[in-house]
Amino acid sequence: MSCLKTLILGGTGEASQLAALLAGDARFAPLLSLAGRTQAPRLPDIPWRTGGFGGAAGLAAYLAARRVQALVVATHPFAANIRANAVAAAGRSQTPLLLILRPPWQAAAGDDWSQVADMAQAARALGAVRKRVFLTVGRQELAPFAAAPWHDYLIRSVDPPPPEALPPRARVISARGPFSEAQDYQLLREARIEILVSKNAGGAATQGKLLAARALGLPVVLVARPPEPDLAGLAHATTADALGALAWLVQLHAADSPACRGV
Repeated sequence: MSCLKTLILGGTGEASQLAALLAGDARFAPLLSLAGRTQAPRLPDIPWRTGGFGGAAGLAAYLAARRVQALVVATHPFAANIRANAVAAAGRSQTPLLLILRPPWQAAAGDDWSQVADMAQAARALGAVRKRVFLTVGRQELAPFAAAPWHDYLIRSVDPPPPEALPPRARVISARGPFSEAQDYQLLREARIEILVSKNAGGAATQGKLLAARALGLPVVLVARPPEPDLAGLAHATTADALGALAWLVQLHAADSPACRGV
């Protein structure tokens, strides 16, 4: 049986779910690519690699040299550079492209959200009065909060941030999601959190903190996503989840590939 050479740009739950769906399926020769930012990533049951490609040009060359037949962009919604490079590379190499567009969180009754454009605005939105802040923005986005050193920060990150990246008065919890609403409710209560800061990542894996904040009546500062790359004039498809990605790959497989030697 022929198989479809598929490169998945991952690092998200959707990428892991798609890898699990493709594992052992003889119709596909998948490779999951991870950025390498997490020290001990959850590894899939399919071939994988870590590290960059050298920008859009490097990725385009990689796709062409290995005759990749499908590129699935399942990166974090805030990984703007990677997503833009993937779109540009798919256009240069004429590789079929699918973007997984995870729906953003939407406020509901009982939510007290302030939506801001970036981390600097998020730090300013905390105000001049000292607060106990639950900060869940990733270990690479902490620098702007050094401008508000009077707050007490509880920071949750998969890997501990380097000490020099931490704002003053910070305590770090190293933990990997998913986190349930009950877990986050207990954490927020025990830490006596007064306000929460998060990226609008969407998805269920880390939504528990927002549900817990709603239940506790806590305000949330939510950082808006960067815009998606310009897809005008580029043949592509989009989906919201791993099952949609699988359906797209099954359709592509209808045009049999000549060999099954992996990516």
